[in-house]
Amino acid sequence: MLTNNTSGASTKYIFECDGCSKKFSTKDILAKHISYSHKTQKNQKNTTAVRTPVEQTPVPQLTEIFNCDICEFKTSQKRCILAHLNAHVAEQVYCCNNCDYKSIRKDNLQTHMKIHTGEKPFSCNICEYKCITKNDLQRHMKIHTGEKPYSCNICEYKCIQKRYLQKHMIIHTGEKPFSCNICEYKYFTKSVLQRHMKIHTGEKPFSCNICEYKCIEKSKLQMHMKIHTGEKPFSCNICEYKCITKSDLQTHMKIHTGEKPFSCNICEYKCIQKSDLQRHMKIHTGEKPFSCNICEYKCIEKRYLQKHMIIHTGEKPFSCNICEYKCITKSDLQRHMKIHTGEKPFSCNICEYKCIEKRYLQKHMIIHTGEKPFSCNICEYKCIRKSDLQRHMKIHTGEKPFSCNICEYKCIEKRYLQKHMIIHTGEKPFSCNICEYKCITKSSLQTHMKTHT
Repeated sequence: MLTNNTSGASTKYIFECDGCSKKFSTKDILAKHISYSHKTQKNQKNTTAVRTPVEQTPVPQLTEIFNCDICEFKTSQKRCILAHLNAHVAEQVYCCNNCDYKSIRKDNLQTHMKIHTGEKPFSCNICEYKCITKNDLQRHMKIHTGEKPYSCNICEYKCIQKRYLQKHMIIHTGEKPFSCNICEYKYFTKSVLQRHMKIHTGEKPFSCNICEYKCIEKSKLQMHMKIHTGEKPFSCNICEYKCITKSDLQTHMKIHTGEKPFSCNICEYKCIQKSDLQRHMKIHTGEKPFSCNICEYKCIEKRYLQKHMIIHTGEKPFSCNICEYKCITKSDLQRHMKIHTGEKPFSCNICEYKCIEKRYLQKHMIIHTGEKPFSCNICEYKCIRKSDLQRHMKIHTGEKPFSCNICEYKCIEKRYLQKHMIIHTGEKPFSCNICEYKCITKSSLQTHMKTHT
């Protein structure tokens, strides 16, 4: 027995192993050490090798599991259980002075400190990837070589690391060992459950130092910061599309390949993303969970409700920096800007027609095909657009929702009312550039111009 007075610690007795000179604070731990390390080695040395005949069926080797008698720790590797047992009785514990990290090994603490310093000494010679440990670099290099040594014996799944395969196997067993004690949520991994629990606690430990954004995960904050920096590291090799995340790029590439893996089991609808299919299914169920507290408006998604609420507030947060145009949504502003740039990326392959949006081109193509998909169920009227049919139906119902607040005039469309109001104001916005003629409507001016020609 030896005494230890290092680092001003109180006097303790240490039991030393005669085989490897390792020291332990209790006799029981020393006995376990000898049992796991030296006794196993001795048995292996005294074991005589026996050759198995060729015709004999080999017996599958069972993996030995090592259990900790102090806590619930289990492992299939002997060196891991030894290191774990030392952790319970270690005299010297290395602590991080920045966070709660602790380790019984000094080299582990040195590796951990690189997280705080941002040091990444190992770099890939093919791409710009950098990492803290050599093991991380070796795993990364398998991405370039395409090596996937671990494969599933049920499906074709292959992966780089053993832990990924272990997680994958749970898909086949359907096992979800980690469950929430508040709601019915269950999942495969403990880390995902820990993130889920923050939903109940409302904890958002990661916050942006530029705006008020807060989130549960560090990875989401890193993606958010790219909005402020304007960084878009992932780009499409076919068009000019750039994005923040690899998953967004993978989704975008399906536009070029035409792949639509998600399909509706009721109609023929197909889409690229699972979220789009979930939204589509609400059309069949009639579910509209979001409703306006001012009017009777209801919708499928929260973002539609947010856009609708701007109608009541009159807010138009997006404005053009060239003219006075203002609008409710960013997409409307982007479409408007094409008017100034003259950009018309969508063109007809039959005539010279060009337009700003794909939906305009789709409507235009119906002119060439002569198709009129919308028809009236009362008369024989047919039309190209749904909006035209809706206006037509008001003829049968007699509905005239727009009325003049000066006289008794009523009409089907808002644009007709706007033209009518000019009669009361006396405004004549259309004028001839040859004579002094002025009129209310553009069609009247066109008729007048024929007198000059």
